[in-house]
Amino acid sequence: MINVLVLYYSSYGHIEAMAAAQAEGAMRVANTRVVVKRVAELVPADVARASGFRLEQPAPVALPEELEQYDAIIFGTPTRFGNMAAQMRNFLDQTGPAWARGALVGKVGSVFCSTASQHGGQETTITSFHSTLLHHGMIIVGLPYTFRDLTTMREVTGGTPYGASCVTGTGAELRAPTALELEMCRYQGEHVAGIASRLARGSAVA
Repeated sequence: MINVLVLYYSSYGHIEAMAAAQAEGAMRVANTRVVVKRVAELVPADVARASGFRLEQPAPVALPEELEQYDAIIFGTPTRFGNMAAQMRNFLDQTGPAWARGALVGKVGSVFCSTASQHGGQETTITSFHSTLLHHGMIIVGLPYTFRDLTTMREVTGGTPYGASCVTGTGAELRAPTALELEMCRYQGEHVAGIASRLARGSAVA
């Protein structure tokens, strides 16, 4: 049995929906236990409500010391000026004790994200996120081009080889993650869990 954590931050529900799809994909791999959790909100409750944040989300809030319990962790974050959201950064900045013990070395790490616009920094958000995972010694897994619709021209969509993504739009053009964007999340979740499973089997043989 391998344990996969989908850990996300979501202000408006886009990343929350993508996290659920990642979990669905990971559960396609036999003998996989998947847990979905979120990081804590930092915005004061009154400001968050006035901004339309989804404050009531069913996923429980994770603690930094939990991460070492999992074989693979799939992180989800909205983009803030081409980087991860402050809420996710704050959570990761509390993982120093795990780093000092090498607790995440050899575990699988993967990232997905969202942006408001087509060119809003999806790739820089994911690749800059990878720096933290590399400092922890994690094995980074992306979204390979075996997911054929990474090259689609049928619709405006997210999707990078670094990880799944979605384009949310703004104002009158605001939209939920599309069926295609959610399917790429399922593919990524299954891909990550499959690699973690093969690594676990290899270590068991060794």
